[in-house]
Amino acid sequence: MPPLITTSNDAPEKVSCDALVVGAFAGDGGVSLSPQAAAVDAALEGGLSDHLSATSFKANVGNVAIVPTLGRLPARSIAVVGLGDEQGAGRLEILRSAGVVARKLGDNATVVASSLHSIDRDGDGASAAAEGFLLGSYRFTQYKSKPQGSKIERIMFLDDASNDAIQRGSVLAEATTLARDLTNEPASTLYPATLASRAQEVADAAGLECTVLEEDELAERGFGGIVAVGRGSENPPRLIELRYTPHAASGKVILIGKGITFDSGGLSLKDAKNMETMKTDMGGGAAVIGAMSALSRLRPNVEVIGLVAAAENVPSSHSVKPGDVIKHYGGTTSEVLNTDAEGRLVLADLLAYASEQGADAVVDAATLTGSIMVALGRKAIGLFSNNDALKEELCAAATSAGERVWPMPLYDDYRSELDSEVADIKNVGSRWGGAILAALFLREFVGKDVAWAHLDIAGPARAESDFHEVAKGGTGVATRTLLAWIEGRSS
Repeated sequence: MPPLITTSNDAPEKVSCDALVVGAFAGDGGVSLSPQAAAVDAALEGGLSDHLSATSFKANVGNVAIVPTLGRLPARSIAVVGLGDEQGAGRLEILRSAGVVARKLGDNATVVASSLHSIDRDGDGASAAAEGFLLGSYRFTQYKSKPQGSKIERIMFLDDASNDAIQRGSVLAEATTLARDLTNEPASTLYPATLASRAQEVADAAGLECTVLEEDELAERGFGGIVAVGRGSENPPRLIELRYTPHAASGKVILIGKGITFDSGGLSLKDAKNMETMKTDMGGGAAVIGAMSALSRLRPNVEVIGLVAAAENVPSSHSVKPGDVIKHYGGTTSEVLNTDAEGRLVLADLLAYASEQGADAVVDAATLTGSIMVALGRKAIGLFSNNDALKEELCAAATSAGERVWPMPLYDDYRSELDSEVADIKNVGSRWGGAILAALFLREFVGKDVAWAHLDIAGPARAESDFHEVAKGGTGVATRTLLAWIEGRSS
């Protein structure tokens, strides 16, 4: 169970808890304490500032110092979290990053956050702080024989933190946690059928409509890409459709997620090292399911359809072969030259299907290319779009959600690299600009005049180590960006 977040108007130096969290700022003149930290320091007769000075605490974002009170205050210890430059303290990502303290305090049952949220001048601080604390305390311990998860049971915010803001932050964190859990689940237990079952459970809990198409129906209805990618596995593919329909909706959008529950590369087999993390190749699908799970609580006035193409890409005598031609939903054909470029094959079906639904915008999220990591590193999402207004909306949504997005180009003259001698298009071009070529492939399946954006999350979908509020492993990235975008559409 996630920690319970409550509020109180108690003075920080008088509240009883296992750990009291206060903030400090970095500056040219050294560390400066927040007003709440200063009150605690006064109660300790300067002991807090003396400790920070003696240990050369820098107060950079993410720095944490834990100081025992030795019985001099009701709180057993003080956790000082660095908030960086005080002039930049209005940035919500700093508050989310302060959630790193929850990881440091995982052995404490009761944690009090003393007014960290108040440093945000726009009033959304409590929401961001709640996200940070809940996500910072995340652990995936389901398969540990001796799990050492966070012991935090309750987090208390002081100084009139908005309950509505805390509730919103909690919802966003829970949606991201769901996406993390799905991404971290081993492929032996999370395959297309079980992912579909989990999506049905989410729909039942959140009041969503859920439809699942199995292999025979996928073939009958022409979803040739999903069928081809999944036919090498004994675990057949699924198409998952979730639908949120508010009363008198003001618009309609579609989210699409790549749900490759394990990617061996197929007959174009990956090497062993690059296969180790391929249970996370369904990170885009996890983000879509996570986002859909939150809609009934956030209640945006927008109809939202979530589509996830779930398949296992593994080699067998039935696998799609290099040189095969696939007929996708809608009739476009593609020549498969590399079976490890399978994500675009399943997304192609869903983009063509989504283009028939009359949506105002379509956004897909996928761990699509290693090339985007070469361009942007491991912490940034590559954003491609055929619509400038939609691109700007998603950039703004990502900024407000604390996720890093960078717009990428769709160069029309690169499209010729995907010309095929035997089909309408081939699934790979040269090694250069691979993320752009993948996006150009997807664009071929987007209907005329359909506003579309593609989020290549291959880098940030998995973290190699803990940082700020992000835990090592599946990150649930794009979940909060998609929700912020939908809320923006609603308003």
